Amino acid sequence: MELNTIQPAIGSKTVAHRVGRGIGSGLGKTCGRGHKGQKARAGGYHKVGFEGGQMPKQRRLPKFGFASMSKLEKTELRLSQLENIGIVGIIDLVSLKAANIISPRIKQVKVIATGTLQRAVSLRGVLVTQGAKEAIIAAGGKIE
Repeated sequence: MELNTIQPAIGSKTVAHRVGRGIGSGLGKTCGRGHKGQKARAGGYHKVGFEGGQMPKQRRLPKFGFASMSKLEKTELRLSQLENIGIVGIIDLVSLKAANIISPRIKQVKVIATGTLQRAVSLRGVLVTQGAKEAIIAAGGKIE
């Protein structure tokens, strides 16, 4: 193979339309733009979503949905995560943040009954579901 023999793959390059080169080319006179109208003129185009002055669809449709900011301040903690936590002693929000288990902006944590708990843990200032409460007490832990 030599540099002067390299060619693109067949069909990968298309020949550009030569507009305004006579009636026989099929793209003469109006050059494929049709007759009159905004799109036939130089510089005559509009923004995306413009519908000729009619109220655009994105403005006709109703707005919906809402994302609560307080949702970002709450999180859940599984029993299996409590099992693997290296914190000894009382587990509270401050110790969870210090151990990088929860984000610093979290203000409320709830322990849910997912997984198993074998070791005794002591929780303070943390919400607990009924099933998780039973599992913690059964493992010898306590909730303050």
